[in-house]
Amino acid sequence: MPVEFVYGHVGAPDLYRRGLRPETASDGHLLADIEADLVIRDGDRVVLAEKLFPVAELAHALAGWLQRPDGERGDFVFDSMSCAEPGAVRMVESAEGWRVGSVFAPDVWTSPVTWDVLVAEAGRFVAAVREDVAEIGVRPGRIPGL
Repeated sequence: MPVEFVYGHVGAPDLYRRGLRPETASDGHLLADIEADLVIRDGDRVVLAEKLFPVAELAHALAGWLQRPDGERGDFVFDSMSCAEPGAVRMVESAEGWRVGSVFAPDVWTSPVTWDVLVAEAGRFVAAVREDVAEIGVRPGRIPGL
């Protein structure tokens, strides 16, 4: 697969440290506090590897971006409540196709992929995060389905 979002060790330890529970926390707290170790790959090459990354917030943002009409979508720049700088994950259209990268490694990008390939992988990621969110007791509807 040319671009792949892989994550593991999903949890929400900060949520519990704040004295909150999945069933009572606000959407903002839940999205920012559900974290996992995230790796974005281009085949065997790592484009981004971050521990304790807000995967629920990323899935929520990706779902919203993918649901926009074509003429209104533009590039994707993840503006996280957990990161000081926007662009922890970026998806940019080029003449060759879509590339995925991060402000954390501004010169590292995936190889270009078609829109359909990007949508399939982003959709797979969103669906997987929705399942994992439900397993830790959060209503999966807090992350829109595709």
